Amino acid sequence: MLWSALAILIGLLALAVPVAAALGFLGVALSELYSKLPLTLAIGEMAWATSNNFLLVAIPFFVLLGEILLRSGVAERMYNALVLWVPWLPGGLMHSNIAACAMFAATSGSSVATAATIGTVAMGEIKKHGYSERLFLGTIAAGGTLGILIPPSINLIVYGVLTDASIPKLYLAGIIPGLVLAGLFSLTVLLICLVRPEFGGRRTTTNWKSRIRALPDLIPPLLIFIAVIGSIYGGFATATESAALGVLAALGVAAWHRSLSLRMLLHAFEGTMRTTAMIMAILIAAYFLNFVISSIGLTAQVNRAITELGLSPAGLLLAVIVFYLVLGCFMETLSMMVATVPIIAPIMVKAGYDPIWFGVLIVILMETAMITPPVGINLYVVQGLRKRGKIDDVIIGSSPFVVTMILMLALLSYWPQLALWLPRVASE
Repeated sequence: MLWSALAILIGLLALAVPVAAALGFLGVALSELYSKLPLTLAIGEMAWATSNNFLLVAIPFFVLLGEILLRSGVAERMYNALVLWVPWLPGGLMHSNIAACAMFAATSGSSVATAATIGTVAMGEIKKHGYSERLFLGTIAAGGTLGILIPPSINLIVYGVLTDASIPKLYLAGIIPGLVLAGLFSLTVLLICLVRPEFGGRRTTTNWKSRIRALPDLIPPLLIFIAVIGSIYGGFATATESAALGVLAALGVAAWHRSLSLRMLLHAFEGTMRTTAMIMAILIAAYFLNFVISSIGLTAQVNRAITELGLSPAGLLLAVIVFYLVLGCFMETLSMMVATVPIIAPIMVKAGYDPIWFGVLIVILMETAMITPPVGINLYVVQGLRKRGKIDDVIIGSSPFVVTMILMLALLSYWPQLALWLPRVASE
């Protein structure tokens, strides 16, 4: 049963069937093959229950927040301000890419939006300053993945819904690992450019007067982050309400910069609807698939198979990490998360692992999947912005950061308090 399910899913994805359709078809196929009851009659109920979840309303709000920041020019101003602070480092503007991705991630909640936004404003700098194009593209693709780790994060919301974990605690748990990972990305660039100085391009010069003059352009993203996260931990708003507050703050910033217009809003609404429709289609199909595999006993079969392996907690953790690293090469991250977390998370918690810590680990694994071929979505986003050459350049440029993420997984596994310390302090 398990192998037939995997074979059907991989076959559909290999045929380039859209992920939501592939998950839905797999659910229908498993129902017809292994269930005596007409489980397909539950599709309507699954769709309504998924769409009616109050926590998931935060998703379109965070997507809209990112769209407004992109289309109002706030993201471009933020990037141009960061550029002035790092020209002295080996690697120059590639550090700006990572820092800008981290800052934008703290407002958007989406890796695709982060990579697309920073890529749009940074792409013209490659030839201008003589950077290694592959490494420069890799910093955008890898830096973009921070969008689902640094809160507010859409994937952390989905994990919280799937496991009934506290979203405020998940948000707190993602802050330090997200900043550490951003630092490790910059360290990776630094080391590469020390070994191969020609990759770092021509250094630009600036002065303290220009840097200080640009500081106000860094304030809006910081204020939005404080409004979103501060409202949650101040007890003023839920995660969904804080997302709506973030949208209002973004509209205020756009109005302050005199870039708020009907045309801009229409473009932002259109982009939000497209992204939200894709996410919700995947969620609905995945929820139905989870309902089917639970009903036909596949979940119990997987649990039994893992238990019979007799792995120690450390061995189980290693097996789960390898499983996700391999699966991430073939599945889109959100669908992979929704399809597997309800099965894997209870096993990990039973083995003694903290569900909040495991949520952060899962999200880092999802980040890794976003820049591993052949399905890594950020690779295609960056290549789409580039509009020339082969995607191989983006893949090669991103590969050092895959190694960095694996190092981060090892660090988080060895030192769980990296994720758990902040939630513990906040609850005291």
